[in-house]
Amino acid sequence: MHAMASWPIVGFMTKGFKLHPVEASALHARRERVFLVLAGLFLGTLAMLNILGVLRFIKLGEIHTENFDTLTFAVAVGVLPYPVTFLCTDLICELYGRARANAVVWMGVVLNAWVLFILWLGGVLPGFEETPGEGTYYDVRTLAFGATFASMAAYLVAQFTDVWLFHFWKRLTNGKHLWLRNNASTMISQLVDTVAVILITWSVGGLASVITDDSPLAQQLVLLMLTGYAFKFVCAAIDTLPLYWLVPRLARWLQIDTART
Repeated sequence: MHAMASWPIVGFMTKGFKLHPVEASALHARRERVFLVLAGLFLGTLAMLNILGVLRFIKLGEIHTENFDTLTFAVAVGVLPYPVTFLCTDLICELYGRARANAVVWMGVVLNAWVLFILWLGGVLPGFEETPGEGTYYDVRTLAFGATFASMAAYLVAQFTDVWLFHFWKRLTNGKHLWLRNNASTMISQLVDTVAVILITWSVGGLASVITDDSPLAQQLVLLMLTGYAFKFVCAAIDTLPLYWLVPRLARWLQIDTART
């Protein structure tokens, strides 16, 4: 009886919420809730960008030259939320360590597979189309299949590269220079991601809507890579600000020694 009485009461109230039996303390509950927010934002963003994929390209601008064709700079809609995923994994790396960051990355792979399954299932089940296999859904599914397949392959390489490089720089600098490991890991991994996504998406046909016969294919692919990477590079530089603002505040609030994670 004495041993049982030493355990926290299930209905114990702390700061407005009840502790679940698996939550050992208010601090533990707080840490898990912050992790849930970061992981949820990461996974939700990942699912959104894969569905949006290459459904539409945003025209950023054009450069008219005398010796070359007009250079059009564009990024896929799916690229817009992508930098948020790297901010989330960097925060998880800094606060919770490499193992948790890798676990979230693997969960992203499972989520991608789930998205592909639902897209496939929605197409094989009978519907109300006059001509089976035709319609807006199937157009979206074809593009989403290509984008999701491409992102799964590139995502695995890029995210694990980001996590590994983040901790490599952290060990090398003895936990100092957060700006260095954030930018060095994110910018390199996003270069890997951009090249892989463009090449894979082109190979499965997802870029047919923006690839034209007016310019050499290699030039158009390289331009898409440069445009996409330039966008991600700028976002990676900008996300250093929220990272620097969030890490010390969350570390104090969660009572985490980031030098040991």
